[in-house]
Amino acid sequence: MTDEPKWYVAHTYSGYENKVKINIEKTIQNRHLENQIFEVRVPMHDAVEVKDGKKKNVSRKMFPGYVLVRMIMNDDTWYVVRNTRGVTGFVGPGSKPVPLTEAEMKPLGIRVKNISVDFEVGDTVSVVAGIWKGQIGVVQKMDYGKQSARINLEIFGRETPVEIGFAEIRKYS
Repeated sequence: MTDEPKWYVAHTYSGYENKVKINIEKTIQNRHLENQIFEVRVPMHDAVEVKDGKKKNVSRKMFPGYVLVRMIMNDDTWYVVRNTRGVTGFVGPGSKPVPLTEAEMKPLGIRVKNISVDFEVGDTVSVVAGIWKGQIGVVQKMDYGKQSARINLEIFGRETPVEIGFAEIRKYS
């Protein structure tokens, strides 16, 4: 077993991907495994669907029947994910999960290298990319596992907490 968090692929019943993601996230909180299981993803991609002669943009699962989990693999984390309702097992030979390689993760938009940041909780930051670009807010919480920060932005005249990736924010000067 390793102390380094890696991405693993859990096989699920088709159509249960989002339920599995939610159930694993609840178990992480209930069992206080935030320092062992860092992130659960159901990778999506945008597609154009033609229905009744009209084009419509839809979001589709990249890998129906699979959920990606970034975790430190040990007996506890293996047991938690493997015994989540809807999970049928890990991808790998027998019961031995095999982590994704950097090459396999790149097309999924998953960063392997950590991003170093020049801000911390309480700092004022500017959003430099994404839908909140141009907004300024205060960092409330930082999650190095997910490489994101929760910042308060003023939306419709109200302070609203928003989670944004480290790559999309810079210290405001």
